[in-house]
Amino acid sequence: MVGMSKPLLILIAGPYRSGTGDDPELMAANLARLEEAAWPIFEAGHIPMIGEWVALPVLRGAGGTGVTDPIAERVMYPTAERLLQHCDAVLRLPGASTGADQDVAIARKRGIPVYHRVEEITSAV
Repeated sequence: MVGMSKPLLILIAGPYRSGTGDDPELMAANLARLEEAAWPIFEAGHIPMIGEWVALPVLRGAGGTGVTDPIAERVMYPTAERLLQHCDAVLRLPGASTGADQDVAIARKRGIPVYHRVEEITSAV
């Protein structure tokens, strides 16, 4: 289509494991909060991405039983770092999160825009 810009791949970064005490229900609630940002990003014409969408299946494939499994440190943060090699922007949601802070630091180092509100992300259409 004429006049349409390329959709951005936007990493949604925020608390997943932080503050949960590794309680699976609390981590699921955090993931649901991250996923709430996916639709508005998609509706604006972009592609939302959450690191856990990739990392958790990879972790299971590596034989990991969860985020406390020793193999998790070889999967969780490295997945986000690899994704950031392909992402065009980061949406940093509120809340304490070492991983999300690392994502922002990597993005800034690479010159990738960091947004703090979905409304800051412009439409691709």
